Amino acid sequence: MTDSEENISRPPRRTGQKISLIIGFISYFAAFITFLAALYKGYTIGTENPIFASLAASVVFFVGAGVVLHVIGAVSLPNLKIPKNDE
Repeated sequence: MTDSEENISRPPRRTGQKISLIIGFISYFAAFITFLAALYKGYTIGTENPIFASLAASVVFFVGAGVVLHVIGAVSLPNLKIPKNDE
């Protein structure tokens, strides 16, 4: 680790990041529930039905949104503000 890396402070997660992380986990849960619904509908009405296709698309959406929100909430960004010298 170099001297410049030691001076970079990493603040704790902000409120927006915590909310993003929670909503990301909710999106994962919604993807799981929608996946179960797609399996059930695929078994009962068949996979050629538009309802099954919309449920499968919803699974992809919820997983994608969950990944993005999880990354936003879990990343530890350094504080890159330039300190003001009031001399």
